[in-house]
Amino acid sequence: MASALILEGGAKRGIYTAGVLDVLVESGVEVDAVFGVSAGAIHGVSYISKQIGRSLRYNLDYNDDYRFMSFRNWLLTGNVVDVKFCYDELPNRLDVFDYETFAAGKTKFFAVCSNVETGQAEYIHCPEMHKGIEYVRASASLPFLSRIVKIGDKKLLDGGICDSIPLQAAEKRGYDKNIVVLTRPAGYRKPRAHNHWLAKLVYSAYPRFVRAITDRHLMYNAELDYVNQREKDGDILVIRPSKTINIGKMEKNPEVIKAMYNLGRQDAEAIKAKIHRFLA
Repeated sequence: MASALILEGGAKRGIYTAGVLDVLVESGVEVDAVFGVSAGAIHGVSYISKQIGRSLRYNLDYNDDYRFMSFRNWLLTGNVVDVKFCYDELPNRLDVFDYETFAAGKTKFFAVCSNVETGQAEYIHCPEMHKGIEYVRASASLPFLSRIVKIGDKKLLDGGICDSIPLQAAEKRGYDKNIVVLTRPAGYRKPRAHNHWLAKLVYSAYPRFVRAITDRHLMYNAELDYVNQREKDGDILVIRPSKTINIGKMEKNPEVIKAMYNLGRQDAEAIKAKIHRFLA
């Protein structure tokens, strides 16, 4: 049986996932594939490179640097994050990413992106990160706050718009022993967004993407229903926040960021034995 980690996004909320993943690395938990969405993609690559603490470290070290994530940067560049800083300077010089360990690992990595022309999700296998980091960037490029990422003939943005919890995508690819890491507590339901009018204005050239944004709450809640049913049937393992921590998409309070990360660690530690049994 093939195993996979399904990692939901959530901007700064995703630091919860980083806490979960660090415990998995410490516990020697390995899977055959990772499907990372947005922040889930960003933290998922450090799981494969086995760099415990890296995600929390750079989130705290550069939290006050406007290039890391800020409306100032969005006004200056059209991207809420500085592309060169976050996807070149940071992984290549400031907090070096272990490209060799990533490439040598047995775990396949899939970056989940939204194709703005088709309005469909794409699941892009990235065997190494020198080129794959562009797909991670695309997966984490929030609509309205990021420029469309053009890679070859594809125009891509945040994977969470078209497939927020790609469990079914993993199953269709033959992964049948899956751990889903969510960043919302049990009982959460996504309300309809109020930005559909803005989507029609900003992405008027891409009507299928506009529809995906408009109907995202329907897609997300249907995926949650599927996850909940699979969990109830005992077919998957779900790790989700055991309590609510109010954390903003662009959270600047380091104590809140650490609390969310520590919650991920706590929740994963509590079921370590269960995880090992599930994957055995």
